[in-house]
Amino acid sequence: MSFVFISGDHPRHRFMAYQLAKSGHMKAWVIEQRENFVPTAPAHLAEDLQVLFNQHFQLRESVENSWFQYETLQLPTLHTSHADLNSAATIDFIKQFSPDLVLSYGCHKLSDAFMKAVSSAFWNTHGGLSPDYRGTITHFWPSYFLEPQMTGMTLHETTPELDGGGIIFQTAAPMVRGDSLHQLAARNVEIYATELAEKLTDLDFSKLPAGITQAHYGKVFRSSDWRPEHLRLIYEVYQDKVVDAVLDGHIKGREPTLVCVL
Repeated sequence: MSFVFISGDHPRHRFMAYQLAKSGHMKAWVIEQRENFVPTAPAHLAEDLQVLFNQHFQLRESVENSWFQYETLQLPTLHTSHADLNSAATIDFIKQFSPDLVLSYGCHKLSDAFMKAVSSAFWNTHGGLSPDYRGTITHFWPSYFLEPQMTGMTLHETTPELDGGGIIFQTAAPMVRGDSLHQLAARNVEIYATELAEKLTDLDFSKLPAGITQAHYGKVFRSSDWRPEHLRLIYEVYQDKVVDAVLDGHIKGREPTLVCVL
């Protein structure tokens, strides 16, 4: 009984791999090289927005590098690119381990042909609580919409519909006074990875549970939905203290309803 993990190469992805390997069932790791972790601010932005843009992504790098501690895994590993993620080489690498399950997190979309060729069950992790926060940048949007308590992580069946498969497992980290947007995101990844590794340790891979169909379609956030101007609310209006505003009762809102079939 085993699984193969496919992920990106940013600190949170590497931490996830390190934690999941503790289950004892992870047999190999496919790492997709992702975009630069600290992107360059677009030249057309006004000077103050360039400052905010750089501040936001430099803070993310600082938080993730200090938050996520991990060691090099002594497992068979394949490094690949976005262009080669769904290639025959990746398929052949995974098939040699005959995994019962392929888990993914932080990589680009796996094609239908890829999944059929591998012929395993596929589950995907994304940083957001489905069905309300699906797609990209989903640890940013809850704080932007002033409900940081809705920040979380979802494990779901991999389907052609983006983040739309049946839900297997969800977590939402408790809010801690003083947490910035990036610290809240990191806390969510840490708690999810730790709890999922524990679930996988005792999981019967020959009888994988079916996910629970998502109650409604929800919102799928695209990369094009995000603009640097959104940073003004986080850093200028709330000084990156949206969590504290909720804890102090200045902002009120809904609480997450979590799913787990593991």
